[in-house]
Amino acid sequence: MKLRASDEPEGHMANERQFKLRTKFIATRDVKEYRATIPVWVKEDDVVLEIGCEWGTTTALIAERCREVIGTDISPECIERARQMHPGIRFEVMDAFDVKAALDLGKQFTKIYIDISGFSGYRSLLDVISLLTMYATVLRPEAIIVKSGALKHFASLCIPWRSGGERLNRGESRE
Repeated sequence: MKLRASDEPEGHMANERQFKLRTKFIATRDVKEYRATIPVWVKEDDVVLEIGCEWGTTTALIAERCREVIGTDISPECIERARQMHPGIRFEVMDAFDVKAALDLGKQFTKIYIDISGFSGYRSLLDVISLLTMYATVLRPEAIIVKSGALKHFASLCIPWRSGGERLNRGESRE
């Protein structure tokens, strides 16, 4: 049975539950900002997944601050080089859009770092949002840190609206 919008209780959307995620999204513009988040967001008991690790440079920086990290990249050549450069860290070949493969890694990730080439342009904004939503919904990490200048700019222009018609001030949380 398919519900019509008129069948929903007043003030509720059919997919309201998907927006009850607790995951925080941190958007960074470039590698410098991306890496600057590590001392702020990564804690010693975290289990971290990095998607788009290339040669493992950022993964190694994350590894210094957490209990466990796994670096992933779609390129087998990058993963082989990362393994050679950082033999004490786990690296796996994985397509970022294959969330099942991330689940198959068998870890409860508390943080996810995403650095995928091509995610900084506005044409990729919907792809970035889709990817973030997939990982937040399926893996439910505390935070996802993503390198995307387009997302950072878009988020800086957004202001959440409260049900009573009041707007939240920048930086204010609804919780």
